[in-house]
Amino acid sequence: MKIIIKTVLDLFDYFTQKKIIFILKREFKNNKPLVIFDVGSHKGEYISSIKKNFTINKIFSFEPNKEIFEILKKKVKNNENIFLFNFGISDKAGNSFLNKNIESSSSSINDLNENSNYYKKKYFFLNFLNLRKVTTKIPIDLKRLDDFILNNKVDSIDLLKIDTEGYELQTLKSLGNKLNQIKFIHFEHHFDDMILKNYKFNEIHKLLIKNGFYKLFKIKMKFRKSFEYIYKNKSFIN
Repeated sequence: MKIIIKTVLDLFDYFTQKKIIFILKREFKNNKPLVIFDVGSHKGEYISSIKKNFTINKIFSFEPNKEIFEILKKKVKNNENIFLFNFGISDKAGNSFLNKNIESSSSSINDLNENSNYYKKKYFFLNFLNLRKVTTKIPIDLKRLDDFILNNKVDSIDLLKIDTEGYELQTLKSLGNKLNQIKFIHFEHHFDDMILKNYKFNEIHKLLIKNGFYKLFKIKMKFRKSFEYIYKNKSFIN
């Protein structure tokens, strides 16, 4: 059952990502080599998709889970324009913990709400008979993106992708005044109550609008209370 459900979701996600790539291709129509920041790279799924469809200048990839990071390293080895970093991104630099879940792609700095109906349904299928521990806390390092941009002398970012399972607002806040150096932001937001985050989507929207962005694209992920968004910086004209 678990394999069937995952296969169906992966299929729907494939078509969702195709629509997103279509939008990005329309925007990056001059085929200029892109600078990409990928926050929450997991096993490099997004990197693979971007590489197939765009000319790449540099990709800066951030993945805090050491175990997954090793898989990512093997997947992108021999790619000189991909730079990997084994730490998380937050508005507060320092040490923290990652809730490493049995479904590794849903690991998050945020805790899970075990009383959530969505949580109970999801892990009924993923953890049938309750034979495994759903979450294990592992120590991770956190850094701010504005510090990283400054230290690495990054002038502008064509695309910032964020997939941090309920930690998107903190990631955006970590940019400080460097937010205006980004042309496009692609992120996922969960509207279910499974992830214990202390903000609402409207806070992300207001932050981006305040900094000169507008909502370019929105799409719902099938069978989930999650949406993917693309915001565009008004300051950049194709």
